[in-house]
Amino acid sequence: MRIDAYADPGTPDRRGGWRYLAWLVRRQWPRCLAGAVLASVWMVLLAATPYLMARAVDHGLEPGDMGALAGWTGAMVAVGGVNAWLGMMRHRTMTKVRLDANFRTVKVVVGHATRLGAALRGQVGTGEVVTIGVGDVQTISTSLTAVGPGVGAIVAYAAVGGLMLSVSTRLALVVLIGVPVLGVLLGPLMGRLQGREAEYRERQSVLTARIGDLAGGLRVLNGLGGKGLVADAFRRDSDRLRAQGYRVGAVTSWIQALGVGLPMLFLALVTWLGARLAAQGHISVGELVSVYGYVVALGWPVAFLIEMGHQLSRGVVAARRVVAFLRLEPAPDEGTRDAPAEPSVLHDPASGVRILPGRLTALVTSRPSDATEILDRLARYTPSDATWGDVPLTDIPLPQIRSRILVADAEADLFAGTLSAVIGDEDTPVRGAGNCATSHRAPADAQQRPRADATAKLTAALHAAAAEDIIRALPDGLRTQVAAQARDLSGGQRQRIRLARALLTDPEVLLAAEPTSALDAHTEATVADRLKQARRGRTTVLAATSPLLLDRADVVHHLVDGKVAATGRHRELLDTEPEYRALVARDDEGARTTTEGAEEGAPVR
Repeated sequence: MRIDAYADPGTPDRRGGWRYLAWLVRRQWPRCLAGAVLASVWMVLLAATPYLMARAVDHGLEPGDMGALAGWTGAMVAVGGVNAWLGMMRHRTMTKVRLDANFRTVKVVVGHATRLGAALRGQVGTGEVVTIGVGDVQTISTSLTAVGPGVGAIVAYAAVGGLMLSVSTRLALVVLIGVPVLGVLLGPLMGRLQGREAEYRERQSVLTARIGDLAGGLRVLNGLGGKGLVADAFRRDSDRLRAQGYRVGAVTSWIQALGVGLPMLFLALVTWLGARLAAQGHISVGELVSVYGYVVALGWPVAFLIEMGHQLSRGVVAARRVVAFLRLEPAPDEGTRDAPAEPSVLHDPASGVRILPGRLTALVTSRPSDATEILDRLARYTPSDATWGDVPLTDIPLPQIRSRILVADAEADLFAGTLSAVIGDEDTPVRGAGNCATSHRAPADAQQRPRADATAKLTAALHAAAAEDIIRALPDGLRTQVAAQARDLSGGQRQRIRLARALLTDPEVLLAAEPTSALDAHTEATVADRLKQARRGRTTVLAATSPLLLDRADVVHHLVDGKVAATGRHRELLDTEPEYRALVARDDEGARTTTEGAEEGAPVR
């Protein structure tokens, strides 16, 4: 049974941690069954070796029958060879079980995160998702390796009990009763481990989220002088997590110590009873040898049973966290009315903003969060009374909105990969962009035309975002590998790449938050001119305070406390609105000079 990392993982059972683990077993039950059979036969044959040894002593060595001795010895060698092969196949099968559970859990978690979309951040922290991906998935998959050996341990335990019954009823009862007693003694520790492990995972997710926040805002914190305060808080949280880790380790060490010590005491008791029975003449020397061999062979099943309990205790904690994540649901989409067929007015009653179709509109506010909230309402990322034409956005099916309205976030994620994949087109070359151009063969004109169209769109998007110089400066152009979040690019380069990605989709409505905040004046002026030209006749909304962008807007809404205070052209508002002028005219004269220089052909940096 081959593991397909890209196949449909199926619908997980989200009713609880144990049910999720059972679902993972059911999804690959033939492999789990094979592992259980192999483990059972392997462990039973471990117990068969003492039986054969007892026969060799009683029927060969003691009466001096060398033929019988050789026969029983050969049988032991054969059983040992078969058992070596069974052990190898058992390990290989359980490794496949572990990998299947790992891939399957990763796929269901990633798939559900994708389905949640924008609702993900509002319902669960980044640290929680990272902890699930890094720790919980591995813990769950490892716990399933106990399935095969666990079943095999139970079968072997019963088989050894039966073999001991043929030697002595008393010894058999001690074996059959002793192992459940061990489980009763270790049970409270297993329950305590689950509680400690759950608390540790919670603290770990919080600390992981804080690491991400700290790394992302390190420069800002340093500039404000707050890096030391945040570092102290992180250090305290880290100390608490370490202390919790010690508590988890303490319980685990007790389980492992008792898991080794108690079985040895139990097996020593069985050996001592067998020796007394042999000394009293109730069992033969060969049977005494077999009892000792059974005791040794019983060590494997007992160890596997204890390890299975330990692994499943940790696995069910991790599975509960995965199930809790899978139970998250996006906001219900109850829209039944179609979106306007033609470009229509977007209206946000909460702020009074009206977005006219086909216009370049700017939102200006001293609090960027106010503009962001408006964009979220206009794109239906948050519940509101916003309308599109005469239709409330909440009445329109979400897929229709997502296919026509795009929010371009200035901090949108950039995944690792080739630059062409980051922008959104893996295979399209850009001609005339220096060393990024590549040639592709097409078997027919029908394939060349779509490729040419895609090339033209990508070239236009890069041009509008003034990003051609980025492509030319990279060693392999669009084929250059970039790190996650494009950390190997500058802030201005990342911003232009994000803008090019948004423009490549060519949405009917583009809502962009501060698309040029990290650019120098010359580049910003170029982007402003090209953006207006590229989006001519298309609805575009920019949340910005840059005079270079505002001067090119058809309509500017000045917002005060999240409400429209004034509407007009940029230069009109400069003359009539003192508060607007104080907000945006901090470098208006320099911006006008830059604009004139750009129009005269100033270079783009």
